[in-house]
This record gives sequence, C-alpha cells and structure tokens, in this order.
Amino acid sequence: MDYRRTYVRDLFNLAPGTEASAYGWVKTRRDSKGISFIQLSDGSCFKDLQVIVNDGVIAPDTLKQITTGACVRFDGKIVESPAAGQAVEFEAAGVELYGAADPAIYPLQKKGASFEYLRDIAHLRVRGNTFGAVYRIRNRAAFATHSFFQKRGFHYINTPIITASDAEGAGAMFAVSTLLEAHESKEPGKPTFHLKSADPSEDFFGKPAYLTVSGQLEAETLAMGMTNVYTFGPTFRAENSSTSRHLAEFWMIEPEMAFCDLAGDMNLAEEFLKEVIGDIIDNCGDDLAFFNQRIEPQLLETLNHVVSSPFERLTYTEAIKLLEQGGEKFEYPVSWGVDLQSEHERWLTEVKIGRPIILTDYPKEIKAFYMRANEDGKTVRAMDVLAPRIGEIIGGSQREERLDVLEARITELGLPLEPYWWYLDLRRFGSAPHAGFGLGFERLLLYVTGMKNIRDVIPYHRTPGHAEF
Repeated sequence: MDYRRTYVRDLFNLAPGTEASAYGWVKTRRDSKGISFIQLSDGSCFKDLQVIVNDGVIAPDTLKQITTGACVRFDGKIVESPAAGQAVEFEAAGVELYGAADPAIYPLQKKGASFEYLRDIAHLRVRGNTFGAVYRIRNRAAFATHSFFQKRGFHYINTPIITASDAEGAGAMFAVSTLLEAHESKEPGKPTFHLKSADPSEDFFGKPAYLTVSGQLEAETLAMGMTNVYTFGPTFRAENSSTSRHLAEFWMIEPEMAFCDLAGDMNLAEEFLKEVIGDIIDNCGDDLAFFNQRIEPQLLETLNHVVSSPFERLTYTEAIKLLEQGGEKFEYPVSWGVDLQSEHERWLTEVKIGRPIILTDYPKEIKAFYMRANEDGKTVRAMDVLAPRIGEIIGGSQREERLDVLEARITELGLPLEPYWWYLDLRRFGSAPHAGFGLGFERLLLYVTGMKNIRDVIPYHRTPGHAEF
C-alpha cells in the first residue's frame, strides 16, 4: 500500500466504468433484497461514497462484519447512480476488511449524540460529519494563514514554548519544573507529589520557567532584524476558566512588523481576516453548507458580509459613548475605563454598526505594558478587531519603542525589569517603530464554523480539570 492512493473525494470525479479502490470507515450499512448499501468515508471530503454490494460478491461471514465503524478497502468500479443527489456510486467486486468494530459497543452510532458526549470520545469523533468538517476547515485555515503571510514576504519563525518571562504581565502561567516528584499513594493510580527543593537554582533551568502565554516578545526580536515575521504555535494560559470561549492550551497567530505603526497593523488585520475567510469559503463549500444548515443559520451570509464589507474604525472613547447613549440595558455597566465585555462588543458590531469594527486607543490600565503610550498619558495605541456574533477576534498594538517610557511602564505595573533585559535591549540598540497582533486560532475557527464551544474546534481540549487523551 502507498500513500499515493485515490481518496474518496477523487472517486467522485472519475468516469463511470473506471476501476478503482475505495478505502475508509463504514458509517452505515443497509441491506435490501439481494443488495447492500454501504456509506463509506475516509475524511477527505464531506460527502460519503455509496458502495453497492450485490448478492454473492462478498462472503456472508465477511459482509456481516462490515458494520458501522469497520475499516475496509473495496475494489470495484465507478458506476452511474440512479439515486437523486449523487452522480456516481461505487460497485464493489471485492473487499479487504482491515478492522472490524463490534456494533454492540462501538461508541459512535448513527443516531445523534451530544457534543458533550462526543468530547468524551474525542479519539473517534472525527469520523462523524460535524468533526470531520471542523478539522478540514481547521486544516484549510492553517494553510491559508501561511499562504497569506508568505505572499506578503513575512518570515515564518518559531518562538520558545518554555520561557522565563511573562509576555502579558498577568501572571496566569503554568510553571515548568523538575522539582516535583510523584510517589505512589495508598490509592492505586492516585500518586502524591513532593517538592524536592524550594530553591529555583536547583531546578532544571536554574530559574523559574513557564509555558509561554505568547510568542510576541520573542517575535519582536526577530522582527528587529528581519522586518516582517510571524509565529503560529501553541500557547498556554493557566486561567481557571471553564467558559465556552477559553482553553488552557490553544494556538496563536502572531505577526510582528518593523517600521509599522497602528494604522498599518489595522490594515494587516483586516486583510488577514478577509483573505483567510474568503479562502475557506472558496475551498470548503460543502463543510460550510453543513454548518450553515445544522449549526448556525445565516453563517454563510455573515462570512460573506465580513469578506465584502469595509471594517469600521472607532476609538475606544467613541465606542463607550455609543454604548452609553444606545439605551441598551447591559449585564455589565459601561463607563470609560472598563474592559469591554462580549455583550458590548456584539452590540456594537451587530446592532449599532452592522459590520466588523476595529477599536483603538484603549485606556492604558486595561492593556499590557508593551503598548505604545499616547501623548494624552491615559491611552495606548492598542487595537482590537470585533466581529459580529463573537466579539473580539484579534488584539494588537503598536509596540512601545522608547526605552525610558517602557522601563517606566514596567516599573509602574510592579513588574521586575531584570527578566526583560533582552527585550529592553531592543530599545537600547537600534530601536525602531514596530507593531503586531495576536489571533487565537480556535477563536477564528469558532467564527467560521458557527460552533458554540471552543472545545469543539481543537482535536483534544485542555481545560481546568481536563487533560484526557
């Protein structure tokens, strides 16, 4: 067997009479008088291939084992289909059964199952319609992301997963340590942990180390010698949050650009969303049609609207005035200086403006230390892209390139300067204006699929109390 085989998606394009082999997993088998109808999928496309097995072609004992979940290879030929909705089907002349699946205990039955149940069998859920479609769109979105930046001359770089500094200054970080030892307890499978030493110098790295919350700071160092770079990798937040929008482990897309200001940052963010979403619309039509029909009505209308509409640009102060004067009763009261909640962001995009918005110039108290201070002393050159139906989808800023201002801001927030010595060096030696943004990849996938829980757009979710598989 070779990887260069014909996928199910390719079989639909073959002319009737063409001999071929069809590999995949059985979704259903229906027996009629003298014939069996088998729905086969290999995950290459949304459509299942209907396989026709005429009486006597396959030994009865083998046919009995071709049940939901079984993995098989059919040999045969493409034939015209008399059924509505499909031009061709596959007429089997023989079969090889790679792996049977006992229908009495196979967890993924034809009947519908809740997303909560499917998370418990995440190792199998990709075989169903919904999650096959999710992961095909995830694949296409990743491909489109790299294509977008590569076409614009950005360099793809890899930043550390383990770091000694907090990029956000918020402290929600996972410690990485070899000082903890696991010991067997009286309860099998429930070890106890003991601290070998409380001295960080005796740890693996000789100092406190953490899983990264962002690759931004390191990406800035490469932008200061390569001009335009981007990173696309896993990040980690130790926030004890179990909402439908938060994960402990997720993927971030983070471009950084030297010689760029806030306006250029906004332009890149708008171009990125439009091009990636447009690429998914062009290449994942069947998957999106499924989500539009079964998960989120008007999904396609919303996505096409995003691609075709210019993004509105407002300052944070202007947005607060609109919210205060809008007459809406929000769960979270609005006033200048508060961090906007999802309900505020959605009201702005869906009710007031009716299209995506880029908000700029936020109060410095609610933004990170690295954002460039405005001359008013109260706001920073931050920007958030807000989209209908989800709220914030991108967050970015022009970075503070002035050494004295950055040092003062870090100190003002009570953070130590020493861990950032290398970051401050960028301002000591050849500092340049620069900007960038961060996009949570799973947030983007929530948006383009219409799925309601972020746990359902990543193969294996990591959340408080959950690290299965």
